[in-house]
Amino acid sequence: MRLTFRSRRKKSTLEVETRTPALSRTPLRLENITSDVRLLEALSPEYAIRNDVLPLRREGAVTLIAAPDIATFTRARPTMEALFGPVVHITASATTLRQVICRTAGPILARKALERTSQRESCRGWSGTRTAQIFGLALSSGAAIAYLYPAIAIWSVSIWATLTLLAVTGLRTAGAITQLRASRTFGETWHSARPQRLARNAYPRISILVPLFQERDIAERLVARLGRLDYPDNRLETLLILEQSDTVTSDALAKASLPDWMRIITVPPGTPQTKPRALNYALDFANGEIIGVYDAEDAPAPDQLRVVAETFAAAPANVACLQGVLDFYNTRNTWLTRCFAIDYATWFRLVLPGLVRMGFAIPLGGTTVFFRRPILAKIGRWDAHNVTEDADLGIRLARRGFRTEFISSVTMEEATATVPAWLRQRSRWIKGYAVTWAVHMRAPRRLLQDLGLRKFLGIQILFLGSLSQFVLAPFLWSFWLVLIGLPHPLTDVATWSAVVAFGSAFLLCEVATITALALSVATPRHRGLIWWVPLMHLYFPLSAVACWKALWELVARPFYWDKTDHGGPTSLPKRRWHRRLLPHPA
Repeated sequence: MRLTFRSRRKKSTLEVETRTPALSRTPLRLENITSDVRLLEALSPEYAIRNDVLPLRREGAVTLIAAPDIATFTRARPTMEALFGPVVHITASATTLRQVICRTAGPILARKALERTSQRESCRGWSGTRTAQIFGLALSSGAAIAYLYPAIAIWSVSIWATLTLLAVTGLRTAGAITQLRASRTFGETWHSARPQRLARNAYPRISILVPLFQERDIAERLVARLGRLDYPDNRLETLLILEQSDTVTSDALAKASLPDWMRIITVPPGTPQTKPRALNYALDFANGEIIGVYDAEDAPAPDQLRVVAETFAAAPANVACLQGVLDFYNTRNTWLTRCFAIDYATWFRLVLPGLVRMGFAIPLGGTTVFFRRPILAKIGRWDAHNVTEDADLGIRLARRGFRTEFISSVTMEEATATVPAWLRQRSRWIKGYAVTWAVHMRAPRRLLQDLGLRKFLGIQILFLGSLSQFVLAPFLWSFWLVLIGLPHPLTDVATWSAVVAFGSAFLLCEVATITALALSVATPRHRGLIWWVPLMHLYFPLSAVACWKALWELVARPFYWDKTDHGGPTSLPKRRWHRRLLPHPA
């Protein structure tokens, strides 16, 4: 269809407008629509997507505006006329409009996706060269002190390692105890505790963002798992986010039958190619009041979105985020998946919920996390350059006075089953934690003012303390020599009582850690895993290896996203999916 106004240019605006309905009767097809990118930039692609309007081109004195119907056009008309002068309505479906906007303004939105977070709170200025210089200076200074003053070096390392060990273990233990005491009535169930029931037409619109990359084997299963969600279809949309170059996932999705509430968003090429960049881009195309994030391998509880909606409805306005519980459906594949499940159970069922109850700021998980959209937009979305955008976002929310709450609803994930895959995933997490801490500590006084002393100290323990533990883990393990009666290097520069004190502190922390691990899996869901808790002594050293890989990447590849491979066991145990499980302390 070709539209022209050459014969009408001399007519009045009113005369043109009276003929508009006739022009609107036949909807334009995608292949017939072209848009002037300059007009779209003047309006802003975000406004066009949000309001389902698209300026096509100028025809003489008027501008052609595509919209799904006359009502939509009428609502946006004052804005259009303020920008472009006289406007004429052309009919095109909302789906078609979004496709044209993606085609026309995709590069613009992709560029904006990189800079949604303010420069002050983003790591996009991170310099590997500068990091290498800092590391080099620290290592050379440490080596010089160790050579010239070995006693001072050994004492300093011992004191710092012990203090950080006590601080990290103490905080984690306090969180676990707090959660255990407060959550005896919580049930471990797919049908989670729901604070208040809403009428069907009162449920808010939820948009689920699911970033995908190179998911050959999991795409079809993901569609089936998300299809189990019990939420009104007319209040739900799921955006499957693909990179333009990712033909593997697009081919896999082409074989799947997508319901009406699922659609594909293709992210234009750009660097760095990260999950938060894809999320930032896709958010512009989401219509929900609540924004949720799932990963490719996720299998959420069927009633999870109802729990989210009802919890937000009952929560104060400053509750900006809800974090769900993460668990694994392939826990019994290998010794590594068993240990990973124990690690996750402790973190998501005891430690993090307990820290929230104690009033600390927490790093978020990367999935099963839900936001009030206005607040998410206000704080600058996700940092596109941070490889642990979830941890960073949790801190930024806290700095602005917003709260994160836990919900008891569970999402099952796929645990990495091989050591190389686990190391890649864990090194990315450690690298992101280091970057997040460094970014927020650019201005320590401002961070202290934003968070208050309690949360500020919590951040130092959770981030700096944990990083120190990974780096100094080999030194801490040397205290096993003391406990079994063998000589220790510290005995050359300290009294035996001091050595015993250091060794006792190490043993105390080991006992506290093992106790928390055992309590987290003393449940029907994790039946049998408690016998694997002693093997965590073989699991934890892997974190030290991952840490040194992360430190190297901080210099060489700070924005590199080391993807976690998926595609293990394909289904959840049916007996666990359908039946209500027994009470659990989380």
